[in-house]
Amino acid sequence: MIRQLTKADDEICQQLIQQQPAENLFIIGDIEAYGYEQDFQKIWGDFDDEGQLRAVLLKYEKNFLPYANSAFDAVGFAKIINQDDNGKMLSGLKHVTEQLEPFIDRRIANKKELYYAKCTDDAAIQPVTDLEIKLVTVEDLPRLKQLLTSIPEFENIQFEIETKKRNMEKGVTRAYYVEEDGEMVSTAATTAENSKSAMIVGVGTDKDYKKRGYATKCVSKLCQDVLAEGKELCLFYDNPDAGKIYKRIGFRDIGFWTMYYLD
Repeated sequence: MIRQLTKADDEICQQLIQQQPAENLFIIGDIEAYGYEQDFQKIWGDFDDEGQLRAVLLKYEKNFLPYANSAFDAVGFAKIINQDDNGKMLSGLKHVTEQLEPFIDRRIANKKELYYAKCTDDAAIQPVTDLEIKLVTVEDLPRLKQLLTSIPEFENIQFEIETKKRNMEKGVTRAYYVEEDGEMVSTAATTAENSKSAMIVGVGTDKDYKKRGYATKCVSKLCQDVLAEGKELCLFYDNPDAGKIYKRIGFRDIGFWTMYYLD
């Protein structure tokens, strides 16, 4: 049985999604931030024959996020997605979304698959002692924007300083950087931070300062600080070489994250 969840269902919902905090980073964060009673956010639950919650489907704005750790009513969740013309994206763990895909009637304009990795302890992280890694402040945001927009892989990044400021003040993002000759030259950040997990994003280095290990050290410092707060870390990557770097720090692959762009 599928029904929309309310605040009264929060305990059973949390029991399900908190089993895998890194895998459910976005769902946990969206519920913590916005709850169950917003016009732009809805959460449905799928219950088995014994009345146990076995899967959830969250819609935030135009994006659908499903999660299940066992078999679930994929036909029922797909029906919700098919009937919502405002929903433009479906994304989630591959082993969940691939159960939905056969029942999605809407045209899939594009499909993208990324490696999904997580880190739960700092045993493999070498402390950074030979380089000063600084925390980005609100005053540093124009410099951070300048750095990221100068790096080719971020050329299409949407970087709104006021949005970044709000997110920093809310505690859902933080960033670290390396400075050389008075210039910000390398950085790494988190996004979607919540009480249990955070995602690594925005890892990049100015072309003139590459191959010095700066990005790896930014990520290492960031990971140590976040893990020390009792949170799990996760990230997406599609470049196997980048994956090797993350694995040296202590990340391990936990599957694939699939994104469907719907017409």
